[in-house]
Amino acid sequence: MNKPLIVIFTAIGLDAVGIGLIFPILPRLLEEVTHAGNVAPWIGIMTALYAVMQFVFAPVLGALSDRLGRRPVLLISLAGAAINYVVMAFAPQLWMLLIGRAIAGLTSANISVATAYITDISPQETRARRFGLFNAMFGIGFIIGPVLGGVLGDYWLRLPFIAAAALNAANLLLALFVLPESRTPSGEKIDLAALNPLRPLRWVFSMKSLAPITLIFFILSASGEVYGTCWALWGNDAFQWNGLWIGLSLGTFGICQSLAQAFLPGPAVKLLGERGAILTGIAGICVALGLLAFATQGWMVFAIMPLFALGGIGVPALQSLATRLVDETRQGQFQGVLASVVALASIIGPLAFSTFYYVVRAQWPGAIWLAVVLVYLIAVPLVLGLRFRSSPINEEKSLAKG
Repeated sequence: MNKPLIVIFTAIGLDAVGIGLIFPILPRLLEEVTHAGNVAPWIGIMTALYAVMQFVFAPVLGALSDRLGRRPVLLISLAGAAINYVVMAFAPQLWMLLIGRAIAGLTSANISVATAYITDISPQETRARRFGLFNAMFGIGFIIGPVLGGVLGDYWLRLPFIAAAALNAANLLLALFVLPESRTPSGEKIDLAALNPLRPLRWVFSMKSLAPITLIFFILSASGEVYGTCWALWGNDAFQWNGLWIGLSLGTFGICQSLAQAFLPGPAVKLLGERGAILTGIAGICVALGLLAFATQGWMVFAIMPLFALGGIGVPALQSLATRLVDETRQGQFQGVLASVVALASIIGPLAFSTFYYVVRAQWPGAIWLAVVLVYLIAVPLVLGLRFRSSPINEEKSLAKG
């Protein structure tokens, strides 16, 4: 593997570490700066704020990298991340933490630039393998982040931020001396209309056949946000877990999900079909969540993890099924729509679930998992109702004629 790819993959891994690093320590950190007894709403706000900045600035950084070059945008984002984590390590007030988390979301939007860099330097025949490594690095970072945050946070609540700052500073130096520019900057004026993050969604509203699958993606993505939002609070409330155990449980969850998505979707789709694999995945998650709601001891959570892993077959099968709903000439456009939907779910999900947890926390913290089951069940009739008789392209043509 060449040196530029090592730098890019390291940057992606650190982005994922930064996302997961804060999960185990966020409740205690917010209690420290707000002096509030129930910080669930603030957790939702901070998680959603991070997602908002990614949603808004991913197309902006991508466009800037086309005009100015990939290298300067990546260097600025790495420098911004390092400075931001230093600020968050010593922020004494809530407003400073909110600003810091917003900057973290902005700098992590460099994923779009990293993707473009890999495309620039990769021949067509190697792109699939390299993007596979790209996703693997993100997954590894997301597993390491919570564990590292939990372990360091038990020594000192602000220590995970200092570690993140040091890692990003080291990667900045590596990129500064090793990373070459991957393309000649275009110098063209940026199309401001193209920077509108809601723009890809306009197309799907004109295509009735795409609405159900888009809504399914939204439901599954929003439901997945509950773990980062409520897991640490619930672990502490239900089992009095410290940062180490919260981090280990999130890391175990990430490992199970990664293994399941790597090895199970292919055989599951071959055996059950795409629709059957999606429904099996939803069923596995719902059973696991139901058991989680009534768990009384911490070891039960780890015993339930294989059922969560079974749920990992659902999204890859859904992605495969979605490609059959769109003509080859519209695949890129449709993937852009789905990316926007996932980003919106990452904003709305944390706000909704943190608000619900705020309401039920004192009476029954495990009720949050039953609420997620109800959200998943909304997707079941949508999956059963998917039809493939009319292609979206034909539908679009008929709409145009009408």
